[in-house]
Amino acid sequence: MRSRGTPVLFLAGLLACGQQDSPAPQATERAKGSDPSAGEVEAVGAPNAKPEIVEQLRADLVVERHPSDGGGSARWDTADGRAPEVAASESVTLPIRFEVGPGGIAVGGRLFLYVPPFWGWSPIQLRGPLSPGYTVFETTAEGVTLEPQTLDAHLVAVRIGGRAMEAGEQIRLVYGAGPGGSRADRFAEREAPFALAVDGDGDGVSAHLAEPLRLDVKPGPARGLIAHAPSVVRPGHSFTVRVCALDARANAGVALRGPFAAQLEGPGRTPVSGQLGEGGCGSVEIEAEGTGLMRVHAFGPEDLEAISNPIWVDAEAPRVLWADLHGHSHLSDGTGTPEDFYRYARDVAALDIAALTDHDHWGLPFLDASPEAWERIVAAARRFHAPGRFVTLVGYEWTSWIYGHRHVLYFRDRGPLHSSIDEETDHPEELWGALRGEPALTFAHHSAGEPIATDWRIPPDPEFEPVTEIVSVHGSSESRDTVLPVRGLRKEHTIRAALGRGYRLGFVGSGDSHDGHPGLAHLAGSSGGLAAILSEDLSREGLLAALRARRSYATNGPRMIVHVTLDGHPVGSALTAGAEHRLRIRAVGSAPLAGVEVVLGGEVLGNLLEEPSDGIDIETVVRSPEPGSHLYVRVRQEQGGAAWTSPFFFDEP
Repeated sequence: MRSRGTPVLFLAGLLACGQQDSPAPQATERAKGSDPSAGEVEAVGAPNAKPEIVEQLRADLVVERHPSDGGGSARWDTADGRAPEVAASESVTLPIRFEVGPGGIAVGGRLFLYVPPFWGWSPIQLRGPLSPGYTVFETTAEGVTLEPQTLDAHLVAVRIGGRAMEAGEQIRLVYGAGPGGSRADRFAEREAPFALAVDGDGDGVSAHLAEPLRLDVKPGPARGLIAHAPSVVRPGHSFTVRVCALDARANAGVALRGPFAAQLEGPGRTPVSGQLGEGGCGSVEIEAEGTGLMRVHAFGPEDLEAISNPIWVDAEAPRVLWADLHGHSHLSDGTGTPEDFYRYARDVAALDIAALTDHDHWGLPFLDASPEAWERIVAAARRFHAPGRFVTLVGYEWTSWIYGHRHVLYFRDRGPLHSSIDEETDHPEELWGALRGEPALTFAHHSAGEPIATDWRIPPDPEFEPVTEIVSVHGSSESRDTVLPVRGLRKEHTIRAALGRGYRLGFVGSGDSHDGHPGLAHLAGSSGGLAAILSEDLSREGLLAALRARRSYATNGPRMIVHVTLDGHPVGSALTAGAEHRLRIRAVGSAPLAGVEVVLGGEVLGNLLEEPSDGIDIETVVRSPEPGSHLYVRVRQEQGGAAWTSPFFFDEP
């Protein structure tokens, strides 16, 4: 299927999910359901809404295209026609040969090349042959002149002059034509897209070629080792430790092979031997000896070492399932394939649960206009789903540039895609209405800032939105005093402000990763996001029940253990407000804890730690909370790690 797109929509990825944001005017339109005779225009949407993007996307849906728009074909101009070999962050020269389609290209028509704008590909430039990204165009078509022009850092157009180009004539272009080549993506991936488009009649409207050119980016050499284990293990039971070698950018698939050893920390522990195999990963089984907090130390080839997340060996502690419920592939504005997304989540990050949530109408091609792409996402989730071992969820991101972004997750094998650009489902209440009867949830994210905040004036539907994404690669939307706040934070759109409106929202974190590294997005930046789901049942049904009960906590990447109860009730519970309540907090991080804070009714009560500590096990009293208020615990560790428990809510006596 041909993907739609005017030249400027090639730049859609530059605005999505906070990569290259710019401020936009407040959206103003009549609220749905209001009286049109009133004459007054009501401001709707987030304060940093971007209505011009919506107008542009909708105009593209109805614009007329000439038959020659999007015509032609492209291939890699190599001896065997295959893509050149590319390694992450290394220099590469990419020659492309374009052949004009049956409709030709008129004088004034243009050919566009779009280089992926994220993660380090060199900007296209036309003037410096000795500098990276130098790009040249040439043709043997007699009488044709080529006039290249950079339209953006990663978008170039070449205008046809002299005479019209006829079917079968060719243009050769080379990205990285100088001695410095072009710097490649710093993240390894398969099928990285290089898209081309044609404005065949020169009227300023283009269409993409039916398929972009694709190439694979290989990882660099191994530079580190990671080790993951379950956070909670029963005494006497064996558990799996997953060990992987990664390159400097947390890319998997490195060439390192060889033996490794893993052992529980402490004197007299016997190491268990394993083997790093295909992809630089391996697993071992270790028996939980005794009770209490433990870690596993892994020793790999080339003197690489890793220490696992903390492991709580206890007969009654609630099981912690680790989930990344939000991430992107190259089917929108991310990295890699849907299959590789789930493979990394399961085999490298050792997650229990993962969901790929590509944008509904933001990418090449638009997901809502490509049944093939949507079916690939559905099929990948089905292929990797293994209840009891690894749970996948079908989902997508409802990318509203007016009311804020939400991702939609289905707790069955498939579900419909309700687009934010469709006037029938472009409002949150319309989205929830369309989901009625489905086992589905929605999650508002980067709610307090850029690239777009959440319009909290629209109450979250309690059936579909019992929890919210408090942290991701964008930072935390909790509050002004939060750890690593989201860029452009607005106090009235924080999660704390939403709770102050009386909304009963639990907390999850998720990566919103675009680097192909679900579960480990924090390794490539200052913040990531994970959801800790408290459930014994590793199934879609068990996960849905736990999220609806708000039995979860969020972290910005580290797999911290945070076990909090109030009068014996788990996080997310609603209790009758009384004279006093007993709050029990047990927490341990992947680094020393720097702070453990109780937040009651929007106010931080203070730090329960007098000095940094490896962990905390404390019981304290909360006195006379106001009915209608809430309480949650925030845990901060050294080096920027943080966790937030879902709140407790207080009812009238």
